Amino acid sequence: MKFKVLKQSFLSVVLFSAGITAQNKFVNTPPEVSPMPMKPEMTEIWKPEVKIITPAKILGNAPSDAIVLFDGKNLDQWVSKKNSNKPAEWKIVDNDYLEVVPGSGDIQTKMTFGDCQFHLEWSTPDEVLDGGQARGNSGVFFQNRYELQILDSYNNRTYSNGQAGSIYKDHAPLVNAVKSPLEWNVYDVIYTAPRFRTDGKIDAPARITVFLNGVLIQNNVTINGLTLYIGLHNYPSSHGDDVISLQDHGTKNQFRNIWIRKL
Repeated sequence: MKFKVLKQSFLSVVLFSAGITAQNKFVNTPPEVSPMPMKPEMTEIWKPEVKIITPAKILGNAPSDAIVLFDGKNLDQWVSKKNSNKPAEWKIVDNDYLEVVPGSGDIQTKMTFGDCQFHLEWSTPDEVLDGGQARGNSGVFFQNRYELQILDSYNNRTYSNGQAGSIYKDHAPLVNAVKSPLEWNVYDVIYTAPRFRTDGKIDAPARITVFLNGVLIQNNVTINGLTLYIGLHNYPSSHGDDVISLQDHGTKNQFRNIWIRKL
């Protein structure tokens, strides 16, 4: 009899414990909650407010926040690259365009730049005298180091990574969209400056996107270093913002409507 009572008591304890466990499980487990329905304003960003600028009335002219580097009136924004204490020696023609004076040397901006949007219109000499690299050769150097080539590439074969629109000796353009020497060409450029680590070594190389006459010719390509005439390209020790320079390569190239926006 005693054994039977103990057996029943033990069974009661087990059943009671199981009931508590089941009850606790039911109490401690939260019910599934449906996520809050999304509202349009939950994905709206209001701050900071986007800055308002005034675009040019004529496409290709400088917007209100651009720095005008040359508008046909003067060379106040430029100096000689040989001696930055001296004015640029190139010639302004008809209060309209700038012409290279062969032998006078490159010119460079007084201001320094890094990331930028850059606009420039250029034309090669009207009279074709030479071929290859001798025909209307010039260039735009970003941060005074990385060259976007200017050349009369209209019916003029040369090495592909040295023709107009190339990142010189680095990237050939996707297509040749150059106009004849009697017409003006237009560069629109987005340039991202290289980034360097604290030890001076390259962290993120420069990148560039170029439109020539409205045609994409460089699609966010990586610039592999200094655009050297001889030798493989590589990056120097770290540097910051620097001037933009235009090259005197011995031909009377012409430039107009030059402006830039810092990014």
